[in-house]
Amino acid sequence: MYKNRSVSENGLNESLADTPYQSANGLPPSTLNESSAAPKNTIRYASLFILMVQNAAQTLVMRYVRVRPGDMFVSTTAVVMSESIKCLTCLLIIFHEEGYSVLQWWSHLCQNIFRQPLDCLKISVPAVVYMLQNNLLYVAASNLEAATYQVTYQLKILTTALFSVVMLRKELSRLQWVSLLLLFVGVALVQVNSEAGKKASHDAVEQNQVIGLTAVIIACLMSGFAGVYFEKLLKNTPQSVFVRNVQLGFIGAVFGLATVAVKDGARVKEHGFFFGYDFAVWSVILLMSVGGLVVAVVVKYADNILKGFATSGSIILACVASVYFFEFRLSIEFCLGTVLVILSVFMYGKFVPVPKKPVIHT
Repeated sequence: MYKNRSVSENGLNESLADTPYQSANGLPPSTLNESSAAPKNTIRYASLFILMVQNAAQTLVMRYVRVRPGDMFVSTTAVVMSESIKCLTCLLIIFHEEGYSVLQWWSHLCQNIFRQPLDCLKISVPAVVYMLQNNLLYVAASNLEAATYQVTYQLKILTTALFSVVMLRKELSRLQWVSLLLLFVGVALVQVNSEAGKKASHDAVEQNQVIGLTAVIIACLMSGFAGVYFEKLLKNTPQSVFVRNVQLGFIGAVFGLATVAVKDGARVKEHGFFFGYDFAVWSVILLMSVGGLVVAVVVKYADNILKGFATSGSIILACVASVYFFEFRLSIEFCLGTVLVILSVFMYGKFVPVPKKPVIHT
Protein backbone atom coordinates (compact mmCIF):
# COMPACT_ATOMS: atom_id res chain seq x y z
CA MET A 1 0.00 0.00 0.00
CA TYR A 2 2.64 2.49 1.02
CA LYS A 3 4.97 1.32 -1.67
CA ASN A 4 2.34 1.96 -4.31
CA ARG A 5 1.64 5.43 -2.93
CA SER A 6 5.29 6.40 -2.88
CA VAL A 7 5.67 5.22 -6.47
CA SER A 8 2.69 7.32 -7.52
CA GLU A 9 4.08 10.35 -5.70
CA ASN A 10 7.43 9.93 -7.45
CA GLY A 11 5.63 9.62 -10.73
CA LEU A 12 3.79 12.86 -10.04
CA ASN A 13 7.04 14.65 -9.29
CA GLU A 14 8.60 13.36 -12.48
CA SER A 15 5.66 14.54 -14.54
CA LEU A 16 5.85 17.98 -12.94
CA ALA A 17 9.54 18.17 -13.65
CA ASP A 18 8.94 17.46 -17.35
CA THR A 19 6.42 20.26 -17.87
CA PRO A 20 7.60 23.81 -18.76
CA TYR A 21 4.74 25.51 -16.92
CA GLN A 22 4.93 27.09 -13.49
CA SER A 23 2.80 26.11 -10.55
CA ALA A 24 -0.14 28.08 -9.24
CA ASN A 25 2.04 30.04 -6.80
CA GLY A 26 4.51 31.01 -9.51
CA LEU A 27 7.36 28.75 -8.43
CA PRO A 28 9.00 26.51 -11.01
CA PRO A 29 8.36 22.79 -10.51
CA SER A 30 12.04 22.08 -9.83
CA THR A 31 11.95 24.47 -6.88
CA LEU A 32 8.84 22.76 -5.54
CA ASN A 33 10.44 19.34 -5.89
CA GLU A 34 13.60 20.45 -4.08
CA SER A 35 11.66 22.04 -1.24
CA SER A 36 9.38 19.01 -0.84
CA ALA A 37 12.34 16.62 -0.97
CA ALA A 38 14.00 18.20 2.07
CA PRO A 39 11.39 17.15 4.65
CA LYS A 40 11.11 13.73 3.00
CA ASN A 41 14.86 13.22 3.35
CA THR A 42 14.62 14.24 7.00
CA ILE A 43 11.84 11.74 7.61
CA ARG A 44 13.72 9.08 5.64
CA TYR A 45 16.96 9.27 7.62
CA ALA A 46 15.24 9.86 10.94
CA SER A 47 13.06 6.78 10.46
CA LEU A 48 16.10 4.71 9.47
CA PHE A 49 18.01 5.83 12.56
CA ILE A 50 15.01 5.08 14.77
CA LEU A 51 14.63 1.64 13.13
CA MET A 52 18.31 0.86 13.70
CA VAL A 53 18.17 1.86 17.38
CA GLN A 54 14.80 0.16 17.89
CA ASN A 55 16.01 -3.17 16.48
CA ALA A 56 19.18 -3.19 18.57
CA ALA A 57 17.47 -1.91 21.74
CA GLN A 58 14.66 -4.46 21.48
CA THR A 59 17.15 -7.31 21.26
CA LEU A 60 19.31 -6.05 24.12
CA VAL A 61 16.51 -5.13 26.53
CA MET A 62 14.61 -8.34 25.77
CA ARG A 63 17.74 -10.34 26.55
CA TYR A 64 18.27 -8.37 29.77
CA VAL A 65 14.76 -8.89 31.14
CA ARG A 66 14.89 -12.62 30.40
CA VAL A 67 18.20 -13.41 32.15
CA ARG A 68 18.33 -10.97 35.09
CA PRO A 69 17.71 -12.19 38.64
CA GLY A 70 14.43 -11.44 40.41
CA ASP A 71 10.76 -11.94 39.65
CA MET A 72 10.29 -13.10 36.07
CA PHE A 73 7.31 -11.70 34.18
CA VAL A 74 5.08 -13.92 32.05
CA SER A 75 6.17 -13.39 28.45
CA THR A 76 2.79 -14.33 26.96
CA THR A 77 1.19 -11.39 28.82
CA ALA A 78 3.84 -9.07 27.37
CA VAL A 79 2.88 -10.19 23.86
CA VAL A 80 -0.78 -9.38 24.61
CA MET A 81 0.18 -5.90 25.82
CA SER A 82 2.34 -5.28 22.72
CA GLU A 83 -0.52 -6.20 20.41
CA SER A 84 -2.98 -4.07 22.41
CA ILE A 85 -0.73 -0.99 22.35
CA LYS A 86 -0.16 -1.42 18.60
CA CYS A 87 -3.93 -1.56 18.06
CA LEU A 88 -4.60 1.54 20.19
CA THR A 89 -1.77 3.49 18.55
CA CYS A 90 -3.12 2.81 15.06
CA LEU A 91 -6.63 3.76 16.19
CA LEU A 92 -5.24 7.13 17.31
CA ILE A 93 -3.41 7.58 13.99
CA ILE A 94 -6.63 6.90 12.07
CA PHE A 95 -8.44 9.37 14.37
CA HIS A 96 -5.82 11.96 13.40
CA GLU A 97 -6.20 11.15 9.69
CA GLU A 98 -9.97 11.65 9.96
CA GLY A 99 -9.50 15.19 11.28
CA TYR A 100 -10.20 14.28 14.94
CA SER A 101 -13.86 13.73 14.05
CA VAL A 102 -15.38 10.92 16.09
CA LEU A 103 -18.16 10.38 13.53
CA GLN A 104 -15.78 10.14 10.58
CA TRP A 105 -13.42 7.94 12.60
CA TRP A 106 -16.21 5.55 13.54
CA SER A 107 -17.58 5.54 9.99
CA HIS A 108 -14.10 4.72 8.67
CA LEU A 109 -13.77 1.79 11.06
CA CYS A 110 -17.25 0.49 10.24
CA GLN A 111 -16.65 0.67 6.52
CA ASN A 112 -13.22 -0.95 6.54
CA ILE A 113 -13.43 -3.38 9.47
CA PHE A 114 -16.85 -4.12 11.01
CA ARG A 115 -18.65 -4.50 7.68
CA GLN A 116 -15.90 -6.73 6.26
CA PRO A 117 -16.19 -10.04 8.19
CA LEU A 118 -14.57 -12.11 5.44
CA ASP A 119 -11.70 -9.67 5.23
CA CYS A 120 -11.19 -9.90 9.01
CA LEU A 121 -11.07 -13.66 8.66
CA LYS A 122 -8.28 -13.35 6.09
CA ILE A 123 -6.24 -10.95 8.22
CA SER A 124 -6.58 -13.27 11.22
CA VAL A 125 -4.08 -15.65 9.58
CA PRO A 126 -1.04 -13.33 9.81
CA ALA A 127 -2.35 -11.92 13.11
CA VAL A 128 -2.16 -15.33 14.80
CA VAL A 129 1.18 -16.11 13.14
CA TYR A 130 2.71 -12.81 14.30
CA MET A 131 1.44 -13.44 17.83
CA LEU A 132 3.03 -16.89 17.93
CA GLN A 133 6.22 -15.49 16.41
CA ASN A 134 6.52 -12.86 19.14
CA ASN A 135 6.14 -15.54 21.79
CA LEU A 136 8.92 -17.53 20.16
CA LEU A 137 11.19 -14.46 20.16
CA TYR A 138 11.00 -14.37 23.95
CA VAL A 139 11.99 -18.05 24.02
CA ALA A 140 14.94 -17.30 21.73
CA ALA A 141 16.05 -14.28 23.78
CA SER A 142 16.00 -16.45 26.91
CA ASN A 143 18.33 -19.02 25.38
CA LEU A 144 20.65 -17.12 23.02
CA GLU A 145 23.11 -14.30 23.55
CA ALA A 146 21.82 -10.98 22.23
CA ALA A 147 24.46 -10.77 19.47
CA THR A 148 23.84 -14.37 18.34
CA TYR A 149 20.09 -13.80 18.40
CA GLN A 150 20.36 -10.57 16.37
CA VAL A 151 22.50 -12.13 13.64
CA THR A 152 20.56 -15.39 13.45
CA TYR A 153 17.22 -13.61 13.21
CA GLN A 154 18.34 -12.16 9.86
CA LEU A 155 17.37 -15.55 8.41
CA LYS A 156 13.95 -13.94 8.06
CA ILE A 157 15.35 -12.31 4.89
CA LEU A 158 15.91 -15.79 3.44
CA THR A 159 12.48 -17.08 4.44
CA THR A 160 10.74 -13.93 3.20
CA ALA A 161 12.50 -14.24 -0.15
CA LEU A 162 11.51 -17.89 -0.54
CA PHE A 163 7.88 -17.23 0.37
CA SER A 164 7.85 -14.24 -2.03
CA VAL A 165 9.02 -16.46 -4.88
CA VAL A 166 6.40 -19.10 -4.10
CA MET A 167 3.40 -16.95 -3.11
CA LEU A 168 3.95 -13.73 -5.10
CA ARG A 169 5.87 -15.19 -8.06
CA LYS A 170 8.61 -12.68 -7.32
CA GLU A 171 11.77 -12.87 -9.41
CA LEU A 172 15.19 -12.71 -7.75
CA SER A 173 18.42 -11.84 -9.52
CA ARG A 174 21.35 -14.23 -9.51
CA LEU A 175 23.27 -12.01 -7.10
CA GLN A 176 20.29 -11.98 -4.76
CA TRP A 177 20.36 -15.78 -4.68
CA VAL A 178 24.09 -15.56 -3.97
CA SER A 179 23.38 -13.13 -1.12
CA LEU A 180 20.88 -15.58 0.37
CA LEU A 181 23.53 -18.32 0.25
CA LEU A 182 26.00 -15.99 1.99
CA LEU A 183 23.35 -15.23 4.58
CA PHE A 184 22.85 -18.92 5.33
CA VAL A 185 26.61 -19.53 5.55
CA GLY A 186 27.07 -16.49 7.79
CA VAL A 187 24.36 -17.58 10.22
CA ALA A 188 25.83 -21.11 10.26
CA LEU A 189 29.28 -19.72 11.13
CA VAL A 190 27.77 -17.74 14.01
CA GLN A 191 26.46 -20.99 15.47
CA VAL A 192 29.81 -22.83 15.12
CA ASN A 193 31.62 -23.14 18.42
CA SER A 194 29.24 -20.55 19.89
CA GLU A 195 29.98 -21.83 23.36
CA ALA A 196 33.18 -19.81 23.12
CA GLY A 197 31.09 -16.67 22.81
CA LYS A 198 29.34 -17.15 26.11
CA LYS A 199 30.44 -15.31 29.20
CA ALA A 200 32.12 -17.15 32.01
CA SER A 201 29.49 -16.36 34.62
CA HIS A 202 26.07 -17.98 34.61
CA ASP A 203 22.85 -16.09 34.03
CA ALA A 204 19.94 -16.29 36.44
CA VAL A 205 17.92 -18.34 33.93
CA GLU A 206 19.01 -21.74 32.61
CA GLN A 207 19.68 -21.61 28.87
CA ASN A 208 19.50 -24.15 26.09
CA GLN A 209 21.06 -23.08 22.79
CA VAL A 210 19.26 -25.77 20.79
CA ILE A 211 15.89 -24.50 22.04
CA GLY A 212 16.90 -20.91 21.31
CA LEU A 213 18.10 -21.69 17.79
CA THR A 214 14.98 -23.74 17.04
CA ALA A 215 12.78 -20.89 18.27
CA VAL A 216 14.59 -18.38 16.03
CA ILE A 217 14.33 -20.59 12.94
CA ILE A 218 10.60 -21.19 13.45
CA ALA A 219 10.11 -17.47 14.13
CA CYS A 220 11.91 -16.65 10.87
CA LEU A 221 9.67 -19.04 8.95
CA MET A 222 6.60 -17.45 10.53
CA SER A 223 7.92 -13.95 9.83
CA GLY A 224 8.51 -14.77 6.18
CA PHE A 225 5.11 -16.33 5.64
CA ALA A 226 3.15 -13.68 7.56
CA GLY A 227 5.05 -10.81 5.92
CA VAL A 228 4.41 -12.06 2.37
CA TYR A 229 0.78 -12.92 3.17
CA PHE A 230 0.30 -9.44 4.64
CA GLU A 231 1.93 -7.81 1.59
CA LYS A 232 -0.43 -9.72 -0.69
CA LEU A 233 -3.44 -8.47 1.30
CA LEU A 234 -2.21 -4.87 1.17
CA LYS A 235 -1.77 -5.01 -2.60
CA ASN A 236 -5.21 -6.52 -3.29
CA THR A 237 -7.39 -4.60 -0.80
CA PRO A 238 -8.12 -0.88 -0.28
CA GLN A 239 -7.55 -0.80 3.50
CA SER A 240 -4.60 1.26 4.72
CA VAL A 241 -1.67 -0.21 6.61
CA PHE A 242 -2.95 1.43 9.81
CA VAL A 243 -6.37 -0.22 9.47
CA ARG A 244 -4.56 -3.49 8.90
CA ASN A 245 -2.50 -3.00 12.04
CA VAL A 246 -5.67 -2.32 14.04
CA GLN A 247 -6.95 -5.70 12.88
CA LEU A 248 -3.61 -7.40 13.49
CA GLY A 249 -3.30 -5.93 16.97
CA PHE A 250 -6.85 -6.69 18.08
CA ILE A 251 -6.95 -10.25 16.74
CA GLY A 252 -3.42 -10.89 18.02
CA ALA A 253 -4.39 -9.68 21.50
CA VAL A 254 -7.50 -11.90 21.58
CA PHE A 255 -5.58 -15.03 20.56
CA GLY A 256 -2.75 -13.94 22.81
CA LEU A 257 -5.11 -13.99 25.79
CA ALA A 258 -6.09 -17.52 24.82
CA THR A 259 -2.40 -18.45 24.80
CA VAL A 260 -1.99 -16.94 28.26
CA ALA A 261 -4.93 -19.00 29.56
CA VAL A 262 -3.66 -22.25 28.05
CA LYS A 263 0.08 -21.90 28.74
CA ASP A 264 0.35 -19.69 31.84
CA GLY A 265 -3.17 -19.59 33.24
CA ALA A 266 -2.25 -21.03 36.64
CA ARG A 267 0.72 -18.72 37.11
CA VAL A 268 -1.23 -15.62 36.12
CA LYS A 269 -4.05 -16.62 38.44
CA GLU A 270 -1.59 -16.99 41.32
CA HIS A 271 0.62 -13.92 40.79
CA GLY A 272 -1.45 -11.62 38.58
CA PHE A 273 -1.32 -10.52 34.94
CA PHE A 274 1.34 -7.82 35.51
CA PHE A 275 3.57 -9.82 37.85
CA GLY A 276 7.25 -8.88 37.40
CA TYR A 277 6.52 -5.82 35.27
CA ASP A 278 8.84 -2.83 35.65
CA PHE A 279 10.31 -0.09 33.46
CA ALA A 280 12.52 -2.51 31.51
CA VAL A 281 9.62 -4.87 30.71
CA TRP A 282 7.41 -2.00 29.59
CA SER A 283 10.29 -0.77 27.42
CA VAL A 284 10.40 -4.11 25.58
CA ILE A 285 6.63 -4.03 25.13
CA LEU A 286 6.73 -0.52 23.65
CA LEU A 287 9.69 -1.34 21.40
CA MET A 288 7.83 -4.35 19.98
CA SER A 289 4.67 -2.26 19.54
CA VAL A 290 6.24 0.60 17.58
CA GLY A 291 8.59 -1.61 15.57
CA GLY A 292 6.00 -2.45 12.93
CA LEU A 293 4.94 1.19 12.61
CA VAL A 294 8.55 2.33 12.13
CA VAL A 295 8.97 -0.30 9.42
CA ALA A 296 5.84 1.07 7.70
CA VAL A 297 7.39 4.54 7.59
CA VAL A 298 10.71 3.18 6.34
CA VAL A 299 9.00 1.19 3.57
CA LYS A 300 7.32 4.40 2.39
CA TYR A 301 10.34 6.71 2.45
CA ALA A 302 13.48 4.56 2.11
CA ASP A 303 14.89 2.14 -0.43
CA ASN A 304 16.36 -1.31 0.14
CA ILE A 305 19.96 -0.07 0.34
CA LEU A 306 19.17 2.39 3.13
CA LYS A 307 17.22 -0.30 4.96
CA GLY A 308 20.33 -2.45 4.65
CA PHE A 309 22.31 0.25 6.44
CA ALA A 310 19.76 0.26 9.27
CA THR A 311 19.82 -3.53 9.59
CA SER A 312 23.62 -3.65 9.54
CA GLY A 313 23.84 -0.84 12.06
CA SER A 314 21.50 -2.65 14.43
CA ILE A 315 23.62 -5.83 14.19
CA ILE A 316 26.81 -3.91 14.98
CA LEU A 317 25.16 -2.06 17.86
CA ALA A 318 23.83 -5.30 19.34
CA CYS A 319 27.25 -6.99 19.07
CA VAL A 320 29.15 -4.09 20.64
CA ALA A 321 26.60 -3.68 23.43
CA SER A 322 26.62 -7.44 24.10
CA VAL A 323 30.38 -7.35 24.64
CA TYR A 324 30.06 -4.39 27.00
CA PHE A 325 26.90 -5.28 28.95
CA PHE A 326 26.73 -9.09 28.77
CA GLU A 327 30.46 -9.91 28.63
CA PHE A 328 29.94 -11.62 25.28
CA ARG A 329 33.17 -12.99 23.81
CA LEU A 330 33.65 -12.56 20.08
CA SER A 331 35.13 -15.54 18.23
CA ILE A 332 36.69 -15.56 14.77
CA GLU A 333 33.76 -17.63 13.47
CA PHE A 334 31.24 -15.18 14.90
CA CYS A 335 32.98 -12.13 13.41
CA LEU A 336 33.32 -13.77 9.98
CA GLY A 337 29.69 -14.90 10.03
CA THR A 338 28.51 -11.43 11.03
CA VAL A 339 30.46 -9.86 8.17
CA LEU A 340 28.88 -12.31 5.71
CA VAL A 341 25.39 -11.56 7.05
CA ILE A 342 25.91 -7.79 6.72
CA LEU A 343 27.32 -8.25 3.21
CA SER A 344 24.35 -10.40 2.21
CA VAL A 345 21.90 -7.75 3.49
CA PHE A 346 23.53 -5.13 1.26
CA MET A 347 23.69 -7.43 -1.75
CA TYR A 348 20.05 -8.45 -1.45
CA GLY A 349 18.91 -4.82 -1.38
CA LYS A 350 21.35 -3.61 -4.05
CA PHE A 351 20.89 -6.13 -6.85
CA VAL A 352 17.13 -6.02 -7.28
CA PRO A 353 16.10 -7.22 -10.75
CA VAL A 354 14.98 -4.45 -13.09
CA PRO A 355 11.31 -4.80 -14.08
CA LYS A 356 10.92 -5.87 -17.68
CA LYS A 357 9.39 -3.20 -19.91
CA PRO A 358 6.42 -4.37 -21.96
CA VAL A 359 7.15 -4.75 -25.65
CA ILE A 360 5.03 -2.37 -27.74
CA HIS A 361 4.32 -3.62 -31.25
CA THR A 362 3.84 -0.98 -33.92
